[in-house]
Amino acid sequence: MTVSATLAANEAIAARRAAGLEVLALGFGEAGIPVHPLLSQRLAKAAGKIAYGPVAGTDEAREAAAGYWTRRDNPTEASQVLLGPGSKPLLFALQHAVGGDVVLPQPAWVSYAAQSQLLGREPIRVPVPHGEGGVPDAALMRDAVREARAAGRDPRLVVVTLPDNPTGRLASEASVKELCEAARELDLVIVADEIYRDLVFKDGPFPSPSRWAPERTVTTTALSKNYALGGWRIGAARFPDSELGQRLQETVRGIASELWSSAPLPMQHAAAYAWSDPAELVDRVAMARRLHGAVANAVAEVFASVGCDVRVPQGGFYVWPEFGPLRAALAERWGVRTSADLVRVLLYEFGIVVIAGDAFGDDPAALTIRVAVTGIYGDNDSERIAALLSDDPLEMPWIAENLDGLRDKLKALVA
Repeated sequence: MTVSATLAANEAIAARRAAGLEVLALGFGEAGIPVHPLLSQRLAKAAGKIAYGPVAGTDEAREAAAGYWTRRDNPTEASQVLLGPGSKPLLFALQHAVGGDVVLPQPAWVSYAAQSQLLGREPIRVPVPHGEGGVPDAALMRDAVREARAAGRDPRLVVVTLPDNPTGRLASEASVKELCEAARELDLVIVADEIYRDLVFKDGPFPSPSRWAPERTVTTTALSKNYALGGWRIGAARFPDSELGQRLQETVRGIASELWSSAPLPMQHAAAYAWSDPAELVDRVAMARRLHGAVANAVAEVFASVGCDVRVPQGGFYVWPEFGPLRAALAERWGVRTSADLVRVLLYEFGIVVIAGDAFGDDPAALTIRVAVTGIYGDNDSERIAALLSDDPLEMPWIAENLDGLRDKLKALVA
């Protein structure tokens, strides 16, 4: 098992900067905004809470998480919630608890497949519907699961991401409904990673699988994306109010008791405040959503302007350009044959750090990359706060400069 591609990108960025080399850091999926002072205060106030807490989480934090989901049209009781040190270990514990093979959308966030491999299983990858992301095509999933079972494999769960990392797209309601119908037919547990839910750019009904398959959908979230608290490591899982949900929750609680004992109490104290949706923090998320949306769409336009195929981002802070239309020119000038080749050229020739599409399970020859746009927001907290507070982040001089610099480098790449 190698280091996660996204974390490796972060280390590459640090290494280049330490060497005094130019770098445009578009690889690591951090939210790119400073912590809200009210959250810092909550964490500091709880710093003396050093005891182990309940495995599932404190009553205060679980009730707050339940309220968070209930206000988002997913009625939840505190008893259905289990907390962990980030959503990533919860997702791993869920794969372990369900057992069998996992079905993943293609492409999908790097850690889903890696966690499956840590458990000794190769994931079953199913392409997403054309132009969408985060959810396997239901018809293709039916075929893939039946073929896998006929070959002696044991698929038991499907993981979806809404909105998606790496594509920045939000699956349509129709695709999610069809996925839920297929999962019920195939008796698959659905794990819905909704960590970017609060960062959907346009208002409208959110297509959570819990609406159409409530009895078999486990939902996860965390504070690392909407509140930019990745390093604080606090996440939550919501289990369905069904016999399956109760059984899974108890199994995950047992796994948690042996792996992390309990989520850190100071983090739970801060999370309880965040998940209660106080007005100050709701406003902060709205500003973050505006910043992410403005810059992600501008970055998508930059890639489209040089000839890439790229879908308009709908949530989070990612863009998923495909350089297929430029394949011949890239091969002739740079020897690019795969997405990994493309990433190396962008890094060593232009100082741009991105992640190759094959790290997310895409075909290496597809020439796709994932671009995390938050590296454009500024070089220090003052610039990032100014961008966050701006009604038009694209007017910030450093953001405009970064976008122009990206455009110039891409033009040089494909010239």
